[in-house]
Amino acid sequence: MSYSEKENHSALMIQSALDNQHEVSIFSKSVPYSVEAQVVQVDTASGKVVLQVFSDERDIHNYLTEGMVSFDIETTKGDDEAEILNFEKVKAQVMRKDRNLYELDCQLPRSVFIYESRGGVRVPFILGMQARVAIEVYENEPTLKGTLRNLSIGGCMVDISIEDSAVLTIGQNVTGVRFEFPNGETFFTKGEVRHIRPFGNYWRAAVGVHFNDLDEKSEQYLSYLVTESEREAASRAGIKTLGDGTSKLFAAGDKEKSVLQREKNEREEASKQPPMVRGVREVAHQLQVMLMFMKNRNIFPQDALYDCADTLLFLVGKDRKQLLYALSFLRGEAEWVRHAVQVAASLADFLKFEAPHSNTTREAIAGALLHTMGKPLILSKEIPSLKINMTPYQKDLLKGHVQALAEKLEFLGWQPSNVCKDIILNCNERLDGSGYPAGKTAASLSENVKLLSLIKVINKLTNQRNEAAPRSPIDAYRWVNEHSEQYDKTILVEYIQLYGLYPIGSLAKFSQGFLAWIVDIDTKGMPNTVHVVKNLAFPDMTMNTILTAADFSQIGKLEGIVDPSEYGVVNPKL
Repeated sequence: MSYSEKENHSALMIQSALDNQHEVSIFSKSVPYSVEAQVVQVDTASGKVVLQVFSDERDIHNYLTEGMVSFDIETTKGDDEAEILNFEKVKAQVMRKDRNLYELDCQLPRSVFIYESRGGVRVPFILGMQARVAIEVYENEPTLKGTLRNLSIGGCMVDISIEDSAVLTIGQNVTGVRFEFPNGETFFTKGEVRHIRPFGNYWRAAVGVHFNDLDEKSEQYLSYLVTESEREAASRAGIKTLGDGTSKLFAAGDKEKSVLQREKNEREEASKQPPMVRGVREVAHQLQVMLMFMKNRNIFPQDALYDCADTLLFLVGKDRKQLLYALSFLRGEAEWVRHAVQVAASLADFLKFEAPHSNTTREAIAGALLHTMGKPLILSKEIPSLKINMTPYQKDLLKGHVQALAEKLEFLGWQPSNVCKDIILNCNERLDGSGYPAGKTAASLSENVKLLSLIKVINKLTNQRNEAAPRSPIDAYRWVNEHSEQYDKTILVEYIQLYGLYPIGSLAKFSQGFLAWIVDIDTKGMPNTVHVVKNLAFPDMTMNTILTAADFSQIGKLEGIVDPSEYGVVNPKL
C-alpha cells in the first residue's frame, strides 16, 4: 500500500487492520482491566476514528486522562502471529448513546511515528516488523524473553508473557536489555522499568524500559538502529516521504526463519482447544493482572477477583466435566496461577451442592484464588524466580508468602471477609500442627480449610513442582491416607468418590502404546471418552483423535496415569 501526503497515516493503518480479524481494547494504566470496543467509523483524510464501547457498570471516563484515551488493536491473519497497533494519549470526546453505550470521537495523530520532546522519534514495530528481546533482571539469572514493539533513542516497549512480568516492578533497574534483529545484529544496554501494563487480549504484558548508561559508541549504534527501523516501518506502511527501500536489519536469517516456523506450529497446536479452555485461562490471566496492579499501582482489583470467582461458579454449573478437562490445559501456566485456579475450581465443584450462589461459597473461592499470590509478591534477588530448584533457605523464605500477602492486602486497605481471610491465612495449616504459618491444629481449623488443604495437597502431588515429578492420582491418594494425622480421611474418601482413580484431565497410557487425555469418566470412575494425542511407535508425531469407550479396542487396555513431561506431551499455550 502507498499513502499520500494528504492522508492520515495512523487512520490508514487502522483501516487496514479492520480488513482482518481484530479486537480493540481500551486501557488505562490506573484501571486493572481493559474494555472492549468496536471501530464504527474511520476517516483517512481527517484522522477521525469513532470507537463504540458497551460499558456495563464501568464508567468509561475512568479510561480517559485529561481528555485522552489509549487503545490497542490486535489483528490476526490465519495462523500468523498477532499484530498489535498501539495508540496512546489520543484526543477523545465521550458521547453517551444509550444507558451503557458510549462513543469516543478520537482524533489520531497524522503519523504512526511519535516525535518526542527532545527531537527523537519513537518507531512502532508494525506490519510484521520484529526483533527479539532478552531482559536480564538480575546478573547471572535466567532472562525474560520478549518481542520489541517500539524503539527510540531513550528506550523501548517490550512485549513479554504476563507470567514473566511478575518479577518486574516500576522503577526497578535491570542489568541488561539485549535486542536481536532478524538478520542477527544485536544491541545491549542497561535499563530501568518505567511502566508495566496488560497488553491486548492475549495474556501478554507491555513493559516500558528506559535505557541507562549509554556511552557515545552505543548511542551512535542505537541511533542507527532507530533510523533503520523508521525506514523499514515507513517502507512497509507505504510512506514514501520518508524514503524507499527496506532495512537489512529485518531480513530474516536461517535462525530467525526456524524460530518463526516453530512459533507458527505452536500457535496451530494452541488453536486445538476445548471450548471452556479460554474461560479458565481468562481467570488465570486476570489473577496475573491483579498481581501487576497490586505490585505496581497499589490497587487491589476487587471487581476482578469476584469476576474470577463468579466465572468458576458459572462454569461448574454449566458443565463441570468440561471444566475439569479445561483445567488440565493450565499446566503450561505459572505454577502459582495454575495451582490457584485448579484448586479454586475444585473447591467450587465440591461446594456446588451447598448453596453454590451463597456469599460463603463465593468468598471461599475468592480466598482460594488469592492464597498463592504472596509467592510472586516476594520475588527478589534472593528468590529471582519461582521456576528454579530452590535451596532449603529459599524454600524457608517462600513460606513467608502467607504473611507477605496479608501485609500487602492490609497496606492496600482491602479487608477480606472472614471466610476469605480464613482461607488465605490457614489453608497451609495441618490437623497435627505441622503446617504454616502459625502451626494451628485441627480444633482451630474450619471445615473449609480442612477441605481446601486436602484439595491443595493432592493438586501439589499430582503436578510437577521444582525437581519433584508428579505422582499418579492413586499414589497421591495413598500418600494422603498414610498421613492421616495431617489430613481428614473422611474428606479424602469423598474426594476419591467424586474424581475417581482416573480423574478427568489426566494423561492415560494404553497397552498398544497410545497416550490420551481423559475427557470423561463413567459413574464407576472409568474413562469413557479420551483425546488420543500420541502413538509411542511414532514419537515425533502428534495425534488429535477423540475416542469413546466403544472404540477403546483400537488403543488397547488402560494401563494407568502417566507424567506428560516424561513423554514430551505438553498442553499448548495461547
